[in-house]
Amino acid sequence: MIPMVDLKTQYHNLKGDIDRAVLDALESTQFILGPNVSSFEKETADYLGARHAVAVASGTDALHLAILAAGIGPGDEVITSTFTFIATAEAICYAGATPVFVDINSGTFNIDSQLIEAAITPRTKAIIPVHIFGQPADMTAIMAICDKHNLLLIEDCAQSFGATTGGKKTGTLGAAGCYSFFPSKNLGCYGDGGLITCETDDMADRIRVLRNHGSRERYHHSVIGYNSRLDEIQAAILRVKLRHIDEFNSGRRKVAQLYSELLCDVVQVPIMDGNGLHIYHQYTVLTNHRETIMAKLSQAGIASAVYYPIPLHKQSVFANVYTTILPVAEHTAKRCLSLPIYPEMPEESVRLVAATVTEALVEL
Repeated sequence: MIPMVDLKTQYHNLKGDIDRAVLDALESTQFILGPNVSSFEKETADYLGARHAVAVASGTDALHLAILAAGIGPGDEVITSTFTFIATAEAICYAGATPVFVDINSGTFNIDSQLIEAAITPRTKAIIPVHIFGQPADMTAIMAICDKHNLLLIEDCAQSFGATTGGKKTGTLGAAGCYSFFPSKNLGCYGDGGLITCETDDMADRIRVLRNHGSRERYHHSVIGYNSRLDEIQAAILRVKLRHIDEFNSGRRKVAQLYSELLCDVVQVPIMDGNGLHIYHQYTVLTNHRETIMAKLSQAGIASAVYYPIPLHKQSVFANVYTTILPVAEHTAKRCLSLPIYPEMPEESVRLVAATVTEALVEL
C-alpha cells in the first residue's frame, strides 16, 4: 500500500525528539500559551522573515482572525480563488464579508492575476490569493493590483509553508499570511493548528487579543474575542519539525521531479511558472481519464485523491448566490488528480505509481 502521505514514517524518524518534547511539555504542566507557543512563534517568525507570528488553533482560524484584525466586515467584498478548500471562503463569510470568486490559471491552478481587476468593485476591501498545492501565486502582479486600488493583501499559505517568491517566503508579502498545521501539511502537527504572520505591531496585538477571548489582561475584555490558542503540546511538536522543514520540502521537490520526468508524456504534470519555489504540498496532474487511473491505482494498493472536485462558486452553499461561469476552474476540477507525495517516499514507490498511471492509460 502506498498512502497519500506517510505520517508514521516521519514520526518514527523524529520519534526521540518528538517524544521528549511532548513529555517535557506534559511535565511542565503549562498547557495554554506556554513557553513552547511563544518559542515557536519566535522561531517561525525568524524562519519566515516576518516581524510577528501569532499561533492560533487552526488554519481556518488564522484566516478568520487575520480578516477581522484587518478591519474587514459586513458590506465588504474580498476577492479570492474559486479553486481552493472552502476554509478560505468560510473565513470571509465568518467576518460578515462577501467572497468574490475569480477563475484560475490553467497551468498553475492559482488565481489568474489577469482577471482580478475586472472583479474589483467599490466594496472590494482585500485580495486573498491562495498558494495552491505549494506553488506561489503571481504575487508581483497581485501586489501591484493591491497598490493600485489600495486593497489589503492577505495570503492563504495553508499549503505553502516554506515556499518562496521574489526572494521572500510566502506569507510575508502583504498585511498578513495565514498558515495551517493540519497533520498532512508540509509542516504539520498531530491535531489542528495555525499561525498568522504580520508586519505591524498593531495588527499583531489585535490578533493576540482576538485569539484569547478579547483579552489583554486576565478577566478584562475589550472586544468579543475567540478561543483560538495553539495547544502547547502541538507547539512542542511543531518546534521539532520546524528544524527539518527545508529537508522536508527538498524531499517533496525530489519526488515531484521524478514524477514529472516519468509522467510528462502521459498526463499534464505540474507547471513551474517561474514566480517562485514550489514546495509540492500536493503533486497534482491533469488527465481526461481520471476515473480509469484512480481505479488502476486502487487495484494496485496505491492511494490517490481529487483536490478539488467542486470549485467554490459551484458549491451548494454558494450556488444560489453565484451564477458566474468560471470555465478554467470548472474544467480543472473535472480533470485534476493528486498522487502520493511525502518527503520520505522511496524512489521505487514513485516509479511504481508512475508505472501504474502509465499502464492505466496504455490499456485504453
